[in-house]
Amino acid sequence: MYRRLVINALSVMVLLLPLFFLVPPAYAHFEHFTHYNNRGGDVGPHYAYEALEPEYAAPNEPVAVMFSVQDHDGRDTYNIHTMVEIYSAKTGERLNAWPWTQQEIGDFHVFYNFPELGSYQIVLSVAKDGNPVNPNSIDPPRATLSSNTGCNCDRAIFNVSITENLGSIWNAMMLISISLPLSVLGGVLAWNYRRMIKSGKYPKSAQRDTARYIIMLAAIAGGVVHLAVYAEHASLRIEYSIFLLVAAGMQIVYGVVYTLLTLTGQGTNESAHQYHQKKVAINLFGLVGTGILLGLYAYSVILPPPLSPNDQAESISVAGILAKGIEVFTIIGIVYLMRLEKRQLAGQLKEQI
Repeated sequence: MYRRLVINALSVMVLLLPLFFLVPPAYAHFEHFTHYNNRGGDVGPHYAYEALEPEYAAPNEPVAVMFSVQDHDGRDTYNIHTMVEIYSAKTGERLNAWPWTQQEIGDFHVFYNFPELGSYQIVLSVAKDGNPVNPNSIDPPRATLSSNTGCNCDRAIFNVSITENLGSIWNAMMLISISLPLSVLGGVLAWNYRRMIKSGKYPKSAQRDTARYIIMLAAIAGGVVHLAVYAEHASLRIEYSIFLLVAAGMQIVYGVVYTLLTLTGQGTNESAHQYHQKKVAINLFGLVGTGILLGLYAYSVILPPPLSPNDQAESISVAGILAKGIEVFTIIGIVYLMRLEKRQLAGQLKEQI
């Protein structure tokens, strides 16, 4: 069962590799891949992406309305003429407009204070090639926002929602959902260790089990860190986020499968050698996978990573150092477990002779 699970997990990783070459490059050039109030759409021969900063925008506070306009191959655009408007979705009234402006590059932003809670519509107009645009002029408001009557331009409409405290609620729920399982597992380990120390009965087998659970907790924690940072890499290449999500899933799968195997113990109809082989297969999966992640990180901070859109090495971040520190500990722990289990198997075989 466990060998089949490991083979299936490796097969999934192999099958996902072509996605890194088939998925088109990320359109947005923002600092991170936002989860809320972001949209993308065609604007004639261009593709425009919109996001708010902060993404969970509240009323009566400065908000950056950001745009990234590229061609359909994800390349930058230059010297385009744009006009930006904001309408109330409830009344249809135009609340603000920024005049036609020549943008040196397709990445630009405007600032606006949304007056109240509710939904708004942001209209981006991009002049067609060869269209003479009067600088600082503003087109009159329209009942049909996408209409380009009288304007030799293309338009895209982005719907956004202004809320109160939604960002805090979302972040709190994500923090709880991620930290609670780890905290419970860590708390149980600490409580069990303290209980045995107080009782004066802490056999070597219990020590080994505690070490196993701590190492598996570290493996799962490494996956959680990857889940926390995957969105920051989507603005460079969407493939980077896909890779981080797959890596996080494999780390969590490894930790959970090994923990379940330890808890269930040796089956009644299997030999000690068969049980040992299951653990070896799972540990090799964790060891090789974690080693690959460390190697790729070292490569990416020294040289530009594969498919890099800016041909620059990755910057070293706190999250990266934390994740790699956990993974180094995990590798050391896996090697320790493999040696420990080999000694245990030798002792069991010696007793059977």
